[in-house]
Amino acid sequence: MQLDDLYRRVIMDHYKNPRNRGSFEDGGITIDLNNPSCGDRISLQLKLEDGIVKGARFLGEGCSISLSSASMMTDAIKGKSFEEALAMAENFSNLMKGEDVEFEYEDIEALSGVNKFPARIKCATLAWNALRKGIDKANQ
Repeated sequence: MQLDDLYRRVIMDHYKNPRNRGSFEDGGITIDLNNPSCGDRISLQLKLEDGIVKGARFLGEGCSISLSSASMMTDAIKGKSFEEALAMAENFSNLMKGEDVEFEYEDIEALSGVNKFPARIKCATLAWNALRKGIDKANQ
């Protein structure tokens, strides 16, 4: 199996079987973002406590890239400090610029090919931008 095929399977698995899809019954910080150029929408809900991402859930509509990215991100950031989560968001931005970046949560690397399609980068970064806004909101 070629690497592109493997990456495609990982992306489609997260799209068809999203991790952390839904919302918390008892609230949390909610960030709603959309990508007007393609119609992707995400509502990211974060449980942030004592500088740690205790939980992350999302609801949304959009393409396989945006929803699989949200699924991967919500899985990867749980238990991370704000600083670690923000560093991951920065690394993801670098991945979208074509830089060689490794992630502890390896599924994220399946999105590395998105940088070949500039119009899709906003799809992939939507959830990560919501994460940044959520942590900023918690720090206010």
